[in-house]
Parts: sequence; C-alpha cells; structure tokens
Amino acid sequence: MDVTRYRDAQPYQAPLHHGITALRLQGFGASGADFAWAGLSHILPGGGADMDAGPLGKIYIVIEGEITVTLANGTATVLRKLDSCYIPPGEAREVRNKDNAVASMIVVMPYPPKEP
Repeated sequence: MDVTRYRDAQPYQAPLHHGITALRLQGFGASGADFAWAGLSHILPGGGADMDAGPLGKIYIVIEGEITVTLANGTATVLRKLDSCYIPPGEAREVRNKDNAVASMIVVMPYPPKEP
C-alpha cells in the first residue's frame, strides 16, 4: 500500500490552468499507482481551466465549494460539494470558480498511453 499524506503532497502545474494550486495525491511519483493518477486542486475565486479538449477522460469530484463546468456547446453545470462528473476524451470543457470562496476538487485521470 502506498500512502500519500496531505502534508507531503507535491504541487504540480497543469497547462491552461490559473488561480489553482494542484497537489499530486497518487501516481506520477506520489505512489506506485499504475492505472491512473489523482490530484487535488484548490481553485481560487475566478480561477479555473481554460476551454480545452484533452485526449484522455477525466473525473472531477468537488469536495468543497462550487465549480462551474462549461462545455464547448455552452452547456454549463454547477458542481457542489460531493457532486462529480466524467468528461470523456476529446470533450472540450472550461472549469471556473465563480464563487467568492475557495473550491477544492479531486481529479482522477488515466495515464497517457506509452510511446511504442
């Protein structure tokens, strides 16, 4: 079993993200998880991730505050404490904290495919 203590979690930078402190909880060196990785994002008011479509699916689980997830077609969904969503591969989305309180969410994603 690999345990990552919150106090020991290491920060990482994600492209097109701003106003976010992201911590690696599992995988990518934080543990031996070999099928997926998990991170914790603390999102400041006004912070978020710009519209983008990644090649991998992702799961968002809000654990504090509220996050607005907007799809490329304009559909916006507000996720609150313990709400979650799955973003399929290739689906463009924007993430914003439109509230005045810091929001926190867990992100779970598979690893990118290995180069042959």
